[in-house]
Amino acid sequence: PTPFVPKATIKIASQSPLSGDFAATGTDIMRGAELAVRQLADPLMELGYKIELAPYDDQNNVGEAVSVAKEIVADPEILCGVGPYTSRIFIQVEEIYHQAGLAFVSPSATAVFVTESGYLEVNRVVGRNDGEGAAGAQFAKAQGFARVFIISQNTDPTTFIAENFRNAASRLGVTVVGDMSTDATENFDWLIDRVISNNADLVYFSTLSVEQAGGFFREARAAGYKGAFMGLSSLDNPGLLESAGPLLISDGGMYYTNVVLPAMNYPDASNFVEDFETLYGSSTPQFFSVQAYDAAGVCMKAIEEASIVKGGEVPTRAEVASAIRALQDYQGITGVYNFDKKGDLNPAEYFVFQAVSTDPEDWSQNPLITSFEIAPVP
Repeated sequence: PTPFVPKATIKIASQSPLSGDFAATGTDIMRGAELAVRQLADPLMELGYKIELAPYDDQNNVGEAVSVAKEIVADPEILCGVGPYTSRIFIQVEEIYHQAGLAFVSPSATAVFVTESGYLEVNRVVGRNDGEGAAGAQFAKAQGFARVFIISQNTDPTTFIAENFRNAASRLGVTVVGDMSTDATENFDWLIDRVISNNADLVYFSTLSVEQAGGFFREARAAGYKGAFMGLSSLDNPGLLESAGPLLISDGGMYYTNVVLPAMNYPDASNFVEDFETLYGSSTPQFFSVQAYDAAGVCMKAIEEASIVKGGEVPTRAEVASAIRALQDYQGITGVYNFDKKGDLNPAEYFVFQAVSTDPEDWSQNPLITSFEIAPVP
């Protein structure tokens, strides 16, 4: 057979922490993107292209991320990127990518402000964190919780999520009997008294602190509160059991939302998990690895579509960025993707889990209770 001689090389960049405190998750994000390039590149190869992954380590550090972004945009063969990992990093580098016209698709950045710029180059394949509030309210309604007390930590994201929960709950006819903010991590007597005196059957705690929520949950149970607790993806942490104690799951129980599932829980991810573990000799893929696979798939599909429109020629970065937004019902492993004018998923899926064991070692076995599709708030 005639050797394959590509007419051009096209690169997909990945930007994530490959060293430092978040290296495990960042490395699996890179690996998910790499696996997609290995498995999904055939249509682009049929168009005559060689496809490569170009991995970059931003260490989840702003200064390093800015340097990395400048390196990435300087390589003309890079037409799309996967990442960054955190919203904090994305917001610091998106101007660089915007000026270069280079589209990125984050598998993990959930903060609302990431896409508020409206830049064509900014996209994500996970839901926004404000959608967790709306999903929590829908769950409260579906479970028959009638009286909800909202508590939030004094940070912009947590108060915003709590506000979205409150607004959605009110629309659904769930009565909000209290709404308080605090930074306390202990001595919650004054707050617990209000929860109990208002006959709340659900406490919705919007916080990023496992220690804060765990301290409140422990003290509330000790004071005789029998209702349910609910929190955000930040509480998807076995440390919550250590902080709250075994009574966390008693009486009304404890629930939490998340924007993603473990890879093995997606119905179409069995081959991904098997191939991932075989290729990298690792245990179960970290969170966001399968989303990185889908993000790279979005990149390659957009490059393919943009190239076909040009009669097989190499598309520009701007043409790829436009093609991402024009994709209709892109079928990924984790769902079907459509992007709105800001680069957010419309709709995005949110998941509700229940804590069921008092053993932190079993936290990953917490069952999925239900899921909701939520459109982004305009």
